[in-house]
Amino acid sequence: MIPMPLYSEFLMPGMVDTHIHASQYSYSGTALDLPLLDWLNTYTFPVESRYKDLDYARNVYTKVLKRTLRNGTTTACYFATIHTDASLLLGQIADDFGQRALVGKVCMDCNSTVPYYKEPLKECKDETLRSVSYAHVKPVVTPRFAVSCSSSLLHTLGKIAKNNDLHIQSHISENKEEVKLVKQLFPDCKSYTDVYLKHDLLTDKTVMAHGCYLSDEELKIFHERGAAISHCPNSNLSLASGMLNVRNVLNHKVKLGLGTDVAGGYSPSMLDALRRAMDTSKVLSMQDAQHQTLTFEEAFRLATLGGSEALSLDDQTGNFEVGKDFDALRVNMCIPGGPVDMFPGQGPKVILEKFLNLGRILYICPVALSM
Repeated sequence: MIPMPLYSEFLMPGMVDTHIHASQYSYSGTALDLPLLDWLNTYTFPVESRYKDLDYARNVYTKVLKRTLRNGTTTACYFATIHTDASLLLGQIADDFGQRALVGKVCMDCNSTVPYYKEPLKECKDETLRSVSYAHVKPVVTPRFAVSCSSSLLHTLGKIAKNNDLHIQSHISENKEEVKLVKQLFPDCKSYTDVYLKHDLLTDKTVMAHGCYLSDEELKIFHERGAAISHCPNSNLSLASGMLNVRNVLNHKVKLGLGTDVAGGYSPSMLDALRRAMDTSKVLSMQDAQHQTLTFEEAFRLATLGGSEALSLDDQTGNFEVGKDFDALRVNMCIPGGPVDMFPGQGPKVILEKFLNLGRILYICPVALSM
């Protein structure tokens, strides 16, 4: 944090959303009455199938870019849909708005419950290769999750990522029923983590969302491979999926960032993700007196530098080290009618804590800076 001439204003690094489904933004704040697998079949897949219509895609993607920027997200890792043209459009819109973005065209060749929303293996491969060659997109190889991908598809995507030195994103151990289903589908694998490991999808450019039920042995593998976890506390609670023990992840020295996980998470705000992360940590401390609760400083790091580390972009963004891009938010704590009241004697640490707990971002002023 860099104080401005008056302590009522300061600069902070832009926030990094390590996991957000741009295609689900249209129903964010609704449809939170089902557990994960039923939720996907009932709400998600029917909505995502609409993105073959580029006019529909442009409308939603433009709004999600405006909304995330308005909430202080300067870097985002997006799930799109199975539709390549719409996914490329998302990348173009992000580029137009100036948001640093990774965009993943979703790959899934297994979907018996909603059979119209999947792609044959060859089409997944060909369209992924087409998407990663597009100039305006920083591509990320995106198998939806192990449940919706055949072993052949996972192997293919692992090869594409390796041959092109690409980022990888997916989901892991979000929900107990999901974990059980993965064991049934991949009986030769020792764990959910082992599924991705055996298909060359666990690298130092991999970020996996959730991880609520990862064992210590799996966390050791994450550390050894340099893979990261995106902690999505809002959706973990909203879909009653589980709670990630962030302290245990950090103790295993696994890279960790925060994700809004719209629309399983109802809010596109990274401030909300930060607050829900601290709330989850406090609940875990109530269940276990030995649990060390997250501090607001640790949560702030997860929302900024931790996120950039999780996305392997910490050489470019995440803090104000010399040589990095200046992705910054200017925060004014004393705007008329604002959500925070300030009092004499409150220094920078108190001001930052107040902003993280009480603040909201109302607008973005574009600024060109030369450093």
